[in-house]
Amino acid sequence: MKHSIILILGLFFGSTSYINAQTSQDSLDIKQVALDYIESQHNVKPEQFERAAHPRMVKRTFWTNKKAKKEYLRETFKDGMVLLAATYNENGDKFPENPKKDVIILDVYDKVASVKLIADDWIDYMHIVKLNGKWQIVNVLWQFNDSEDH
Repeated sequence: MKHSIILILGLFFGSTSYINAQTSQDSLDIKQVALDYIESQHNVKPEQFERAAHPRMVKRTFWTNKKAKKEYLRETFKDGMVLLAATYNENGDKFPENPKKDVIILDVYDKVASVKLIADDWIDYMHIVKLNGKWQIVNVLWQFNDSEDH
């Protein structure tokens, strides 16, 4: 019985400290980082992507080599994403007039967060870290959004 009470109290207080680990400002900052990531492409603003991504950020997806009929992991790094933000939507024809950009904070613990971004053509899962008081993306795993509601 004594062990059960300790376990219950540990679970209660453990989850209480977890809930308090995220401030409302952290939530706003985390969401802004995810929005900077996608809006940098919408608005052709590479500097917006620069501030959102840690210098060692890596973005990954699975890709298919059609000739070999094999899937593989494809990686893009921050410098490639900055270039993409500067060029992808230059003509203003890559996104709808009001693009979808739903940011869902899945989990936050102290200085790490997991976020899901649902955009028109992509679903991105991000790991975001707070270093020196600033939230930045360190990992992105994405795939095409083939749902019917986009």
